[in-house]
Formats: sequence, structure tokens, C-alpha cells
Amino acid sequence: MSEPPGSWEDGGPERLYVITGGRSEPSVATQLDLVSLVVARAAARPEMQPEQAAILRMCQAPLAVAEIAAHAGLPVSAVIVLVADLLAAQRVHVRPPVPAAQLPDLALIEAVIDGLQRL
Repeated sequence: MSEPPGSWEDGGPERLYVITGGRSEPSVATQLDLVSLVVARAAARPEMQPEQAAILRMCQAPLAVAEIAAHAGLPVSAVIVLVADLLAAQRVHVRPPVPAAQLPDLALIEAVIDGLQRL
């Protein structure tokens, strides 16, 4: 017998409510966004919530919050709550993504070009 749409297996609201403990936002203030990189600091433990254990297994190498959500099949908001809980328990390390390289000052580039042309 198949499950009706929106069932527990389809990630319906009941399942998400249980996974996040009824929270729609982290219980502690965090600076998590879609591109925050998450790295596991500890291994998953048997008594952990399955979704949090899966996040720890996924994040052996840095992984963005959006990527975690895609791999776990969970909404980003739920993943942020789970990652924030793991961060509070010091089981993950979260950092902003590596910033794009900043271009040097235009005046400096022009001075280098002028100097090269004089050679």
C-alpha cells in the first residue's frame, strides 16, 4: 500500500516538526546561510538523531548548507536548525565560504602596465 502525498516518508510537515523539535529557527543565534561551509569535528554516535548523524557523515569534507539540504532531501530551514544544534554541541565547525579574490586597485594596475611599457 502506498503512502498518501505529504506522508511521513515524503518529508511531510509532521516529519519536519519531529526532526526540528518543532522549531523553525535555531535555538541559538548563528550566522548560517546557504553557502556556509560545515565540517564535522566528531563522528556520528548511535544515540544521535538519524538526520544529524547523516549530516556528520556527509561533512567529513566541507559542504555547504544548501548541498547538505539537497543530499539529505530536507528543506534548508530544517538543515539550518539541525546544523545549529550540532554547532552548539561542538560536533561541527561552520565557516563562511572563502571570499572571492579581491581585485587590486585600478591605479596600481595602470602603474604596472605603464612600467612594463617603458621596458
